[in-house]
Amino acid sequence: MDVHSTTATHTLTVALPRTIQPEMVTVSAKKGDRLDVVADAWHMESDSHYEWQVRFPPGDVDMSTVRARFGSDGQLSIDVKRRTQGQVYDGWGFKC
Repeated sequence: MDVHSTTATHTLTVALPRTIQPEMVTVSAKKGDRLDVVADAWHMESDSHYEWQVRFPPGDVDMSTVRARFGSDGQLSIDVKRRTQGQVYDGWGFKC
């Protein structure tokens, strides 16, 4: 999985085999600014399971903004917006 970061967003990309379909991919936002990504082709015996755990620096990302896209070419892209400096989470949303 490749990670490209800008001041506004982290973008994670990976080219999955064509045997992996969108319904076989699970992206989970976890405590501690962590993403778990699992791609599993249950009907195959080999080259069928892929798994990543991505940890962001504490307070760096807004986990409510995680967006995943699955291209027809098997490219999985996940975008996570970064928090701006001075932005804090108050339990209901982010304030500057």
